Amino acid sequence: MEKINFTAGPSILPKEVTEALAQATLNYNDSGLSLLEISHRSDTFMEIIEEAQQLVRDLLKLPSNYEVLFLSGGSTTQFALAPYNLLPNNGSAGYLDTGTWSTKAINAAEMYGLVDVCASSHDKNYNYIPRDYRIDPDWTYVHLTSNNTIYGTQINELPDTGDVPIVIDMCSDIFSKKIENIERFGMIYASAQKNLGPAGTTLVIINKDLLGKTGRDIPDAFNYQKHIAKKSVLNTPPVYAIYGCLIMLRWLKKKGLNQIERRNTEKSKILYDEIDNNPNFIPHVRNSEDRSVMNITFTLAKPTKEKAFDVFAENHGFIGFKGHRSVGGYRASLYNAMEKGGAEKFVKMLRDFSWRFGG
Repeated sequence: MEKINFTAGPSILPKEVTEALAQATLNYNDSGLSLLEISHRSDTFMEIIEEAQQLVRDLLKLPSNYEVLFLSGGSTTQFALAPYNLLPNNGSAGYLDTGTWSTKAINAAEMYGLVDVCASSHDKNYNYIPRDYRIDPDWTYVHLTSNNTIYGTQINELPDTGDVPIVIDMCSDIFSKKIENIERFGMIYASAQKNLGPAGTTLVIINKDLLGKTGRDIPDAFNYQKHIAKKSVLNTPPVYAIYGCLIMLRWLKKKGLNQIERRNTEKSKILYDEIDNNPNFIPHVRNSEDRSVMNITFTLAKPTKEKAFDVFAENHGFIGFKGHRSVGGYRASLYNAMEKGGAEKFVKMLRDFSWRFGG
């Protein structure tokens, strides 16, 4: 039976990416060596990481003062490293609280400076994106979480922050659409395992002009300037994961972000239309302007039917559709590699379940 993977991460990858990774594991570019055996300081690996960095530049049209890093540690590490490298000892930054991951970022930043929580959607279980909050021009930066995988919300229109740069966690929607006015961002970070490649590396894009102004000594391993100087190989990098990102970036460039964005919008609309119009399901996010294109979250109108739904969906080949353990319910993740047909089959399953168990 065909398996259709809706896992929130690590998530589905295009077949050509997994095949390339499998081949490279056995014999990389007919070198007689596995990708897992090559030196991270060899010309072979430097060609891999430099091409990956250039593809990021090409896809996002990055100005020359922006650097591209592939680091280890995941986005959770960047919750701490961003303020460590950017926020002065006596400085302040604004943080928008839109869910679990932004809350974790706030907690980490409070160790390095003053954090102003400019707005929060905690009052309604994070089912909306706050608007009309004040931006303090004295803030070093404003931190946003672009997409909230647990609750199914997404910032679909960035706030006007004036001259205050945006630091943004794009872990779950990086390269899912075009990014306009890249100069507004002081830093973008995203762990790879949702839209960019296999787990194990984190993409960091940073305006290097913002660095070196905190007034604190930063150990080399945590210092963005040191990683920039060593071209992301200050220490042994996650070679396999970075190669996976390279293959995925080639796939993204071939598709084009315009096509990727259009397809992602179409997939999410297919699911939202069904959930909105089928009385057996309840969307977590009611406001269409705040809905995530990546993670469609919903519950059953009759929770007593959850076991039946779980078995029914799994018997039809769907996996990874359970909601995050902290909130329950269900979540269909439609990352870049998910074909439109996967969304259509999921909708057909929802209708079949309603016909058999609804009412």
